Amino acid sequence: MSHSISTLLIRNLEDVFGENDPARRRAVVDEIFHEDAVFYDPNNGAYRGRDEIHRIAGVIKATHPDFRYQPIAPPEELGDAGRVRWVSGSPGKAPAYAGTDFIIARDGRIAALYLFFDKLP
Repeated sequence: MSHSISTLLIRNLEDVFGENDPARRRAVVDEIFHEDAVFYDPNNGAYRGRDEIHRIAGVIKATHPDFRYQPIAPPEELGDAGRVRWVSGSPGKAPAYAGTDFIIARDGRIAALYLFFDKLP
């Protein structure tokens, strides 16, 4: 299934890195990531392939299971790339941190995901 870049960005934020249920997370990883996709984490390096992306998304979510990612601006697209700026934190509280996800898409799936941490707005 092919998805728009904006859809890929939001689904990754909410349904992969924001998902507590491992089975639902895995289904979305398989749907929106290429088999050979790479996730670049500024703190821990690169994670290659769906299995590693699924694993590290679960590890990250387990550190703050109540946090929600919330876009602070609509996703932006340019060619085969896109980005979305977001904040994360417990619902009803001030955001704990902020970031930008940047992706390269190929054939309607994520080929590469780059995470940048930002200053809180």
